[in-house]
Amino acid sequence: MLQKTHLVPEGSLIYLSESSEVYVRVRGGWRKVLLGDLISLPADSPPPPAFSGHQGYHQLPALIPVINTDYGRPNLHLVALNSPFPGDVRADLQCFQQARAVGLTSTYRAFLSSHLQDLHSVVKKADRFNLPIVNLKGEVLFDNWESIFSGHGGQFNSRIPIYSFDGRNVMTDSSWPQKILWHGSNMNGIRLVHNYCEAWRTADMAVSGQASSIRSGKLLDQNSYSCSNKFIVLCIENSFMIDTRNK
Repeated sequence: MLQKTHLVPEGSLIYLSESSEVYVRVRGGWRKVLLGDLISLPADSPPPPAFSGHQGYHQLPALIPVINTDYGRPNLHLVALNSPFPGDVRADLQCFQQARAVGLTSTYRAFLSSHLQDLHSVVKKADRFNLPIVNLKGEVLFDNWESIFSGHGGQFNSRIPIYSFDGRNVMTDSSWPQKILWHGSNMNGIRLVHNYCEAWRTADMAVSGQASSIRSGKLLDQNSYSCSNKFIVLCIENSFMIDTRNK
């Protein structure tokens, strides 16, 4: 349970089937919920239904599912890959694989402009204006996707952490010694064809890519670096999906 705590939003409940105990996720950890006396069911009562995995619940290993009290409040998550990468990163694949590895089933795309798509258009058009952009713990980084490209360099509150898929704060963790992220874009999220490491296919020292220092509190600050550098790579949940199974 403790290993997966960073994936669980505050206010969620967990039921441990082996001990019949209930815990609530609070800031800083978990608190045990004191339960009343058992109300026994008749001996001929049917067993409880099997968990279906529908929207509003999250399956954690060895646990009965979490009840997510944020149900009905959609948002898009911005998460970092678990290690820094040079310019030849296969970022979309890495985003997909690392999201799946921690049980996130939404589609995650690289926060990069590429030869196929500008960064601005990575998120589906219907979700660019009405969904907040949040970190892995649900803390709001931006009011919506469009606000990142308002011409202010993607300014955000740098006191709100950006987490990797395995729950580390990239702003403070030593695994990312250079607090700089690749983006390959101008301030409007349009690709810079001479500054995106040949569409993120090379780590050649002589080739450059556009990047931003998160110490400045900006995702789209305009600085050019050699593609041989290993920097932060972000992934964005590119659309809000409602799971309609068993409904």
